[in-house]
Amino acid sequence: MTTYHIRLEGDVLKVGFSAILATGDQIVRDAAAQLDAMIGSGELPGGSLIKINGRTSVLVSQVLADKLSKLYEAIAFFDPKIGDRGLDRYVITISKHPRYIVGDTLDIVRSPQQSSIKVVLCGFANTGKTCFRDGLKQALLQISNAPESYVISGCPDGDGSWYGETARRDLDLAKKLKAEYKARFTPEFAQLKAQEVKGVNTPIFIFDVGGRISDENRLIMASATHAVILVKDQSEIAPWQGFCESLGLEVVAIIYSDYEGVSDAISEETPILRGSVHRLQRGEDVSNRPMVQALARVLVKLI
Repeated sequence: MTTYHIRLEGDVLKVGFSAILATGDQIVRDAAAQLDAMIGSGELPGGSLIKINGRTSVLVSQVLADKLSKLYEAIAFFDPKIGDRGLDRYVITISKHPRYIVGDTLDIVRSPQQSSIKVVLCGFANTGKTCFRDGLKQALLQISNAPESYVISGCPDGDGSWYGETARRDLDLAKKLKAEYKARFTPEFAQLKAQEVKGVNTPIFIFDVGGRISDENRLIMASATHAVILVKDQSEIAPWQGFCESLGLEVVAIIYSDYEGVSDAISEETPILRGSVHRLQRGEDVSNRPMVQALARVLVKLI
């Protein structure tokens, strides 16, 4: 099985990581091999413009640029952060064509049947939201033919979506980078993050927020459609549930984060997924935990 998927749909090259965890060198080799095969078979014939849509790493993007720039006069990458309702926006990143200027955006009307959800992971501090978020991202990739998903951090604590994978390979490096990226939770940060959340229209969009019920989180969460609440005890449910309801968010799961536990427990699946997830430890892959898998299935069904 390959660690990276590439397929051509019309004039859009759909790309993305598989559920197989692998290091960058293996992913680069798999991506290069697929591109070579597609070029050799004539599936990628070349032309004036190729649009790329999907998840890439810095390493993979260089392979894509190197291979495709020899066939196409211009390359445009999809940017989910600058989309608008009903539109997909691509940014020209390479161009030898007079019609396309590097930095220009292309507005592509999204298929009308494409629906989307925006899911916020919320709860007080130290409930394991970052770890849970990373596991959910991988769990969605494991579901065959699942809609595209996009996962980001909605708080300035330095825990980007890269953290879990980096911590599994080099915990000291992950901690060092987190400390460097950490910033203050300011109104300016909240405004920028709110704009980012509003602009993303990937079918399944997931983001977490800081562990406080605050005006900043109210602003960031305002464009969400659904919420998942992580708690350490029963008393934490009502404040967050009330906060989500005040924003008009549908709560799809209320999950007890049992750090000392040894197994997950699912007590109810409808109308709200309820139960517990055990030991959300930074750096651990929790994508195969029953509760994480159950929530991934719930989100796919919503689409």
